[in-house]
Amino acid sequence: MKNKNTVLCLMAHPDDAEILSGGVLALLAKRGWQVAIATMTPGQAGSTQLDADAISGIRRKEAAAAAAVIGGSYHCLESEDVFILYDKPTLLKVIALFRTIRPTLVITASPDDYMLDHEITSHLAQTACMAATIPNIETPGLSVLPQVPYLYYADAVKGKDRFGREILADLLVDITTVMNTKEAMLCCHRSQRDWLRSISKVDEFVLLMKSFSERNGKRIGKQYAEGYRQHLGFSYPQDNLLKTELGL
Repeated sequence: MKNKNTVLCLMAHPDDAEILSGGVLALLAKRGWQVAIATMTPGQAGSTQLDADAISGIRRKEAAAAAAVIGGSYHCLESEDVFILYDKPTLLKVIALFRTIRPTLVITASPDDYMLDHEITSHLAQTACMAATIPNIETPGLSVLPQVPYLYYADAVKGKDRFGREILADLLVDITTVMNTKEAMLCCHRSQRDWLRSISKVDEFVLLMKSFSERNGKRIGKQYAEGYRQHLGFSYPQDNLLKTELGL
């Protein structure tokens, strides 16, 4: 995957990308971008009835089906739910993924969220963006990236940090025209309705996704929106590619 317009969405678990970023991914796909969705885990903890291997197999297939809705690819780095680590072996896997996909733009989880799986994934993505350009960090058979990708953080789940404080995105993207596509992507994750109903007492995660998208939409006078913040640290691109590409 070496198209100059490639977006990689790296999240912790299957269905995170669809809930938080499915709309923007669909918009970019419509504009001819290649889309890769990756998760740190296959979601092995996501069932109260099936064992880890069984539910992992199901969720990998669901994630691949969701990516295929917009012509994208799916990749799993095979960490485990609750045990995503910021360590050398895991980071090398992420760097290798970046050098394989060669993204122009990366979307990842919020660095502040309700659980560490999301936060650690965010930190892994941040480091990998820069590390993938450094020749002395070796991933055999894979060449370094020519430049640091653009990096954006999606909203925290429900837009709040671990203390319940609101986190407001500074880039809101109108996704009204692709909400049906976002919903179709999320509905590929059929196994998770029963899981959420059992663990979180949530009966319909599609309705929750739409409710949060509506909250963002009201901020810009649209029906539905997704929120993002751009990483603007030293050596990262400073112009707002996502805003320019989507004509915001």
